[in-house]
Amino acid sequence: MEDYFKSKKLIQILIHWKLHLAVIIAAAAILAAFFSSSIFITPLFKSFAVLYPSNISAYADESLSEQMIQVLQSKDIRDSVVAKFDLPRHYGIDPGYEYYTSTLLWEYSQNVKISKTPYAAVIIEVWDKDPKVACDMVNEIMNQYNFKLRGLHKEKFREVVTNYRTVTNYKRMELDSLQQRSQELGVKYGLLDYPNQTREVMRAYLSGGGSGSRGGEVNRLKKNLEEKGGEREMLSNLMIAITKDYSAFKLDYDRAVLDLNRNYTYVNVLNKPFVADKKGYPVRWVIVVVSALASLFLAVVVIGIIESRRKRPEVQTTV
Repeated sequence: MEDYFKSKKLIQILIHWKLHLAVIIAAAAILAAFFSSSIFITPLFKSFAVLYPSNISAYADESLSEQMIQVLQSKDIRDSVVAKFDLPRHYGIDPGYEYYTSTLLWEYSQNVKISKTPYAAVIIEVWDKDPKVACDMVNEIMNQYNFKLRGLHKEKFREVVTNYRTVTNYKRMELDSLQQRSQELGVKYGLLDYPNQTREVMRAYLSGGGSGSRGGEVNRLKKNLEEKGGEREMLSNLMIAITKDYSAFKLDYDRAVLDLNRNYTYVNVLNKPFVADKKGYPVRWVIVVVSALASLFLAVVVIGIIESRRKRPEVQTTV
């Protein structure tokens, strides 16, 4: 019951001071609206893009989104964006200022936000006084991300191409050397097909061909097969094996060259940035409401202090 009377008393006090409170709230709202206008606070426009990583592999325990954020926040991309849009001049930072670099980095960090959504996508947000600049900066950050990853991947692909080219050339030289030696055995010793020639010579020799009119030729070929046949067979097997290796390496080399010359993109854009037609900061109605409520609370506190001081003499007189 005591709390009820206290609340009732408070309501009575507020009613008694209603005109003062109304004036205070109105004044606070007007002042908040005035000081949150473009005269004192530069309006900022927001542009953003939501994207997923593409054509990349995760390093260590990082997720693809975390890896993407690390690259987007890299110094190379930041410096490229700063240079393209001349952000020191755009932000009004004097190059001769003592804390020029720190101020520039702070402004950039306040206006460019890169984070991960609950669904593992990556969102790039840019705030700027010029809505077109904000939109262009988001696009440029994505372009620089593609450019940087493309450069990193091309560097690795170039290494792969160089390695495969070295191995492929070596296999080609081996194969050429074996083919040259095989050709010499064919021209000089008449060894063209070791298994078939061996079979035919043995058939002719066993059927008496070694002593007939063709005896000299059969005996000469038989002697060549005995002396060089093993080498010819070994060369044939080596050429088959090396040809298989060469074909496999050549296929990998062609794929590596294709990867090197292909211009990949590394983002899948879910929401493309657009030029905002309405400012995102400051939200004036929020400032006005908060200021009015704060002034009301402060006014009630002050009124409470005034009312409590008014009652003290009455209490002392009664005693």
